[in-house]
Amino acid sequence: MNKVLSVTNLTMDFGGLRALNEVDLDVRQGEIVALIGPNGAGKTTFFNCITGMYDPTEGEVLVLTPGGANVRLNGMKPNKVTEIGLARTFQNIRLFSSMTVLENVMIGRHCRSRAGVLGAALRDPRTRREEQEIVDRSYALLRELGLENSVNEFARNLPYGAQRRLEIARALATEPFLLLLDEPAAGMNPQETMQLKDLVLGIRERYQLSILLIEHDMKMVMSLSDRIFVMEYGQMISEGSPAEVSRDPQVIRAYLGEDHHA
Repeated sequence: MNKVLSVTNLTMDFGGLRALNEVDLDVRQGEIVALIGPNGAGKTTFFNCITGMYDPTEGEVLVLTPGGANVRLNGMKPNKVTEIGLARTFQNIRLFSSMTVLENVMIGRHCRSRAGVLGAALRDPRTRREEQEIVDRSYALLRELGLENSVNEFARNLPYGAQRRLEIARALATEPFLLLLDEPAAGMNPQETMQLKDLVLGIRERYQLSILLIEHDMKMVMSLSDRIFVMEYGQMISEGSPAEVSRDPQVIRAYLGEDHHA
């Protein structure tokens, strides 16, 4: 199975602090891969490095696009990474709170717009068709994520779980081949978490995506992931299937402490 993401020897220094130390990770086509680890392990820093928010100190980030091109992401700006086909959500929800639900998704969709500045100014037929396509596709995404009754509400007025789904809808609007979810179940109750798990599985099936997620809810991770990578203090300490990782002594120590005995 082709690797859509290959990260090799990724290192990130902040002054004298090494946040990531020679991290390797890959995601294969159609996989759901989880990246787990204690708070401060470097997981979000890893996401920031592969989405263009940080330029890593060392190492290489490669993606294989649906068209078969190998693209090196090092040093690429976040908007260019999105155009390549990576989309992400954030640990702390980042919506445009004073915009409507529909407008939030439309903003994500605009990265696929082909109309230039002149076409937008003159509103020629092509531009009008494209604008209607953006609206129609945004509505469709909101229906698929159960937000069709909230299209005209301000994003800030949505319940927390609905805001999480809206952020996912906006990411999907960019037409990614690799979706990165940063703690999507944070703040959710058990019922909402299980609904989210089903949603993520449905997204993978419907859009034929690969998914890389950071998550602390171990029940969700173990039931959702094809493979799991485990980080501690900026280094990868384990990789494997959910069953393999759950038995790894290094993982048990990282999560439960040196004195834990099974």
